[in-house]
Amino acid sequence: MVVIRLARRGAKKRPFFNLVVADSRRARDGRFIERIGFYDPKAPEGRERLRIDQERLTYWKAKGAQVSDTVARLVKQLETKAA
Repeated sequence: MVVIRLARRGAKKRPFFNLVVADSRRARDGRFIERIGFYDPKAPEGRERLRIDQERLTYWKAKGAQVSDTVARLVKQLETKAA
């Protein structure tokens, strides 16, 4: 099964996450199919904190990819902010 989830990057105590489309059997930070955005929870004021390629997200969801709970929360947050 294909999932859309977060893959952790960044230094210790300084998390940075890529939103990736990956096979569910792969490790969290392992090989992925496509990177569709990022999330930086510690971004300073004025810097972009979250970016998601909505077109690719829609494409993968149409193909049957499951969205993780955290990614679903971030997408909802982004949609609320845009509206």
